[in-house]
Amino acid sequence: MDSIQYRLRNRLERALQFRKLKPYAERLQAIRALALEQETDARLRRRACLLLQAARGGACADDLLIESFALTYEAVRRMLNIRLYDVQLLAGMALHEGKLVEMQTGEGKTLAAVLPACLHALYGKGVHVMTFNDYLAGRDAAWMGPVYEYLGLTAGCVREAMPLAERRAAYAADVTYVTAKEAGFDYLRDGLCMDSDSLVQRPFYLALIDEADSILIDEARVPLVIAGEGKPSGNRADAEWMAALAKRLRPGLDYDVDDAGAQVYLTEEGADRAEALLGCGSLYHPDQSSLLAGLHHALHAEVLLRRDVDYIVREGRIELVDEFTGRIADKRRWPDGMQAAVEAKEGLAPQPGGRILGMITLQHLLSLYPSFCGMSGTLRSAADELRDTYQLEVAVIPSNRPCRRQDEPPLVCPSLLGKQQALLAEIASVHRTGRPILVGTASVAESDRLACELEQAGVPCCVLNAKHDAEEAELIARAGTWGAVTISTNMAGRGVDIVLGGGDPAQYAKIAQLGGLYVIGTNLHDSRRLDDQLRGRAGRQGDPGASRFFVSLEDSLLHRYGRAYPFPERWLSANPDKPLRAPAVHRRISHIQQVAEGRNAERRRMLNRYADVLEQQRRIIAVWRQSVLMEEGPPPLKLAEDAARHERLCRRWGAERARRLEKRVTLMHIDRSWSDYVEYVSAVREGLHLEGLSRQDPLDLYHQRLIGAFADLPQHIEDGIRQELRALDFETRQDDGDAVARAIGLEGAPPRQSTWTYLLHEHVVPNRFSLF
Repeated sequence: MDSIQYRLRNRLERALQFRKLKPYAERLQAIRALALEQETDARLRRRACLLLQAARGGACADDLLIESFALTYEAVRRMLNIRLYDVQLLAGMALHEGKLVEMQTGEGKTLAAVLPACLHALYGKGVHVMTFNDYLAGRDAAWMGPVYEYLGLTAGCVREAMPLAERRAAYAADVTYVTAKEAGFDYLRDGLCMDSDSLVQRPFYLALIDEADSILIDEARVPLVIAGEGKPSGNRADAEWMAALAKRLRPGLDYDVDDAGAQVYLTEEGADRAEALLGCGSLYHPDQSSLLAGLHHALHAEVLLRRDVDYIVREGRIELVDEFTGRIADKRRWPDGMQAAVEAKEGLAPQPGGRILGMITLQHLLSLYPSFCGMSGTLRSAADELRDTYQLEVAVIPSNRPCRRQDEPPLVCPSLLGKQQALLAEIASVHRTGRPILVGTASVAESDRLACELEQAGVPCCVLNAKHDAEEAELIARAGTWGAVTISTNMAGRGVDIVLGGGDPAQYAKIAQLGGLYVIGTNLHDSRRLDDQLRGRAGRQGDPGASRFFVSLEDSLLHRYGRAYPFPERWLSANPDKPLRAPAVHRRISHIQQVAEGRNAERRRMLNRYADVLEQQRRIIAVWRQSVLMEEGPPPLKLAEDAARHERLCRRWGAERARRLEKRVTLMHIDRSWSDYVEYVSAVREGLHLEGLSRQDPLDLYHQRLIGAFADLPQHIEDGIRQELRALDFETRQDDGDAVARAIGLEGAPPRQSTWTYLLHEHVVPNRFSLF
């Protein structure tokens, strides 16, 4: 498709988008008609106060929308000296209606979010604006704070290292800026509190999600984990033994990799060879499940996980690379067995793991909010999945000014070497003109290699491949200045505009004449959304810009997903110095990318069905625990024996202290038993993948085992509570020091907890369903 066709398509899409937003036109006119510019500050604040009183009195938000939006518009104008565009008001209306809003980069999503945030903040129940990182949470809260204050509302910000009191105060504000992960970790911490005074969050009300595609799709299944009782992540000797064995297995003979290159599994010959080397008998015997799991982890680490692509080694530790952002994922790890396997592969000492006390996925966290909405620059291509998973519609907001960015078709080379040469030549040629260039790479290793090659070619560049949000934001903001060459990933500095010329009008004019920011992608991703995110860094607010991806037939994406669609020999053997321009080449590559998207979406749907069972059970236990914490219901143990024991404890300790001890014992056993249950579920999940022993649907088998085990859990918890109280009662009747020691131990502070996210790999058994 040539540039003229791209421009025609953009005009048609713009017309269709305005037609779909036509129902909002009447409200937009009413907001503009209020014309509050001539009102004094005192009168505006009075109107805001009356609006708040109406909301607290039970008025419907729809009835308050027009005046609330008009007041917010004027507050933004007066406090920030910014006039909101009509498209931002349209976006605010769509967000209010619980839609997912697509707005292009530079169109002012942060300001658009203030409109529904102010409206719903009037009800005093707490609006959570979920940002992409801590830096943006702090920046947006400080930037928008004067607007909320002008309207008589409060705004807070939650950051990772914030003390408990400040954290609680931030959540008590009318609007709270926080990352989705931090909100999730606080929810999990609250779920382990032993005293209601230690809670930091209020009941959830509304979540407004920035960069919604990243949270709702890319990271939706990544569990947030809270753990305690640190321990090494695995037996080092066993892990090293398995790592050595994995290196001796032969590809294609002893093990195979699936078509997507995401899973590795033993062949029959490989299983026989491993059994002979281990001298263990059948690896698939139930008694050998831990041995088989260890071998599988070692094989996965050896074959599929690549240093400087999937992880890096820094200061004697493994640090994971986020596959969607290319950045170092802070506090992320694989489950303990896989973590130990990678550490053994690299010859590192195992790092402390932990006993999982609680976990929740971002998807399930967001489902706890009575309502949520979101915004991003790339949602259209995932609209069907978002509708199926979250029952949310996507509203596409046209840009304030027509997009002038030219998205060129990919340049396709037969070989990887040819692509690299063409890429270097293109960057060097464009750089000589002074035009700024942003290069998006697929991995840390690739960005370092490309930077080195550019330096050798005399092209100075800036490389972003470490997670320092504030520094990253500053560097990415300078990517539009004269002569800048910035190498990073497609997600670098997300939430930060790249301003042509860095705000210098003279520079802007020169760069605009050259065509604006030139965005280059070194690889196509397995999701068009990620490609669009990179393209969207250019063409801000009607600025000129261009984008182009460089592709080779040997690229990882085409190799992984293109095995079922082999390329003709004439393409593979073509002159490596000349790109392939036949329309059939572009159609084939586009088809492979769609296949990758479809497979990933189907995998997410299947995995959601497994995760939903555990989440339903977690909520049942959470309700029980919350009722005990808040003392909202009768004591869980009501037998005559329990009543008599309670009386004896009251006589020994006093009624209030006895109540606290019984409450703490109950909460501790709920937490301990749930932690044991989560560990059991993990074993079931791994076992179903490794057994391969029946023709029964793995999902049905998984449900049967979890439902059966969960049915026994309440009785198991009650038995544990009784046993603990019986021991305390016995010591009380003996009137010795053990009773005092036990009581002091029970009343002490809970153990220190650590938090991280898990990176789960989907296990696939040939001809079977995918699990986790």
